[in-house]
Amino acid sequence: MDQTAAQLQAAEVPVSDASCRGCADPCDEGHDEYPKFDVDMETEMLGSVKPYGRQIVISTGKSDWAREVTHARGSLAALVSDVSSPGLFGGGSGGKDNGGKDKKHDDKPANGAAQPGVSGVFPADPAKIHKVTILNGSHRTVSDDDDKETVLVFPDYKVITEVENSHAGAEELWEHALSPSVDLHSVPHDAKGTSVKSWILPYACVILLCSHKRRDNRCAIAAPKLEHSLTVSLEREGWEVHTQVEAPTLSGPALEDDPVLAGLTSDEEKQAEIVRRLQSVDAAHAEPKRALILYCSHIGGHKYAGNVIINTPRGASIWYGRVTPHEVDAIVKETIIGGRILPALLRGGMNLCHPGRKSLNDW
Repeated sequence: MDQTAAQLQAAEVPVSDASCRGCADPCDEGHDEYPKFDVDMETEMLGSVKPYGRQIVISTGKSDWAREVTHARGSLAALVSDVSSPGLFGGGSGGKDNGGKDKKHDDKPANGAAQPGVSGVFPADPAKIHKVTILNGSHRTVSDDDDKETVLVFPDYKVITEVENSHAGAEELWEHALSPSVDLHSVPHDAKGTSVKSWILPYACVILLCSHKRRDNRCAIAAPKLEHSLTVSLEREGWEVHTQVEAPTLSGPALEDDPVLAGLTSDEEKQAEIVRRLQSVDAAHAEPKRALILYCSHIGGHKYAGNVIINTPRGASIWYGRVTPHEVDAIVKETIIGGRILPALLRGGMNLCHPGRKSLNDW
């Protein structure tokens, strides 16, 4: 066992001992090859993800964006960034943190510590880790009003619709879904007067592939090849693969309007119902199993292209780097289906320590 695997196991992160390359070298299975580009194969990747409390992915229908998405004037990414003090928000995991405190909750630390003993691995605790990373995504809006955006929120594993592209819309999104005062698995208390609506994402995993060409062409080269390989591998395992968010109304009423949730009297009962619904879409329970694959803007670490983030309903977020089509089968079998980390690919992630469990998919 190598040092990284031993370190992860000591922290009770479920680890796979399988080879992360699932084919011979040279490849004998016809996997797509990248055009030649430089990838940092020497630097230690584990620890290259900085702690964050929440991550959002904003609908744009594009696969490339302005170099700094939070500096693109008039964009929702910029507007959300402006809602809070500098330093709490950023375009990726590895950007500079300018400090500052949440203007609404300045009695708590703005940055959380990594999981003891494992650099880059941290708990899902937005009440304590206030940083929200802001990404643009390739999904098109599924809001009733086409002029309003659709935002994915992790680790909450929610899709938020009807987000107005304005300062007021960004403020509403913050208060409704991003503030540290919003608990994981919570149902909004007061939906009166708000236009945004939220649903549980109906996928067993959401895979984000950095494709941000204006930041680094390597990610733009890697992303479509990884999307193809992931699609082939997942479909071989019997999964459905989506590249656009389906209309959430197909899943039933929004959480804000749900009569079942409205009929529950305590916050504890409502949170338990949200957890039950998250369990119903995960890899162990959902039939058919469905994955959503999206392109996203810069997440840091482009020298480790291809960069992949795997989000799960249980709130885990697994960041892999140096991924090529040769590693995809192992990622699908070991991590997405098996719930085990491939140490050689790990950059870091959220909610990976899972004491007493053999899989990240166990609840």
